[in-house]
Amino acid sequence: MTARLQKVPDGFTATFDRHYKHTVDEVWAYLTDNELLSKWFPELRAGELGTGGSMTFDMGDGTYEVMGISDYEPAAVLEYAWGEDKIRFELVAEPGGSSLRLIETISTITDHTPRDLAGWHVCLDVIEALLEGKGFVNRKHAWEEQYKVYSGLVERMRNS
Repeated sequence: MTARLQKVPDGFTATFDRHYKHTVDEVWAYLTDNELLSKWFPELRAGELGTGGSMTFDMGDGTYEVMGISDYEPAAVLEYAWGEDKIRFELVAEPGGSSLRLIETISTITDHTPRDLAGWHVCLDVIEALLEGKGFVNRKHAWEEQYKVYSGLVERMRNS
């Protein structure tokens, strides 16, 4: 399911909603346990979890960006800095599984925005595949397809 991109007073939000046939605890582990986190986002690591804690992004060139956690409720909310923006995961139990909402708060749309949105979309697909015990065959191809979708979405938002 494609994210909803909306104009808000301080910029934009991209909201991804997913339902997983797995418990809140199982999904939460993929967001916070470094062993599982590395399976869907190899560059990202959880540091100390909690408000005031941090996530770390490996820039791939020997440097790391430490991103502060601004909101945290165990097995429910994880929000952290994402460059100049924010990433927020909200997790809720539902009949037959759980609902995950990812909200990216975007201060300014840039040429990189559709890349990030396509990346988050594919990451959520990979989490689902991992939860189901399946491999994710061609992540690069999936990203390229989503990049086309999000490039169009971002372009329409810029022109509105």
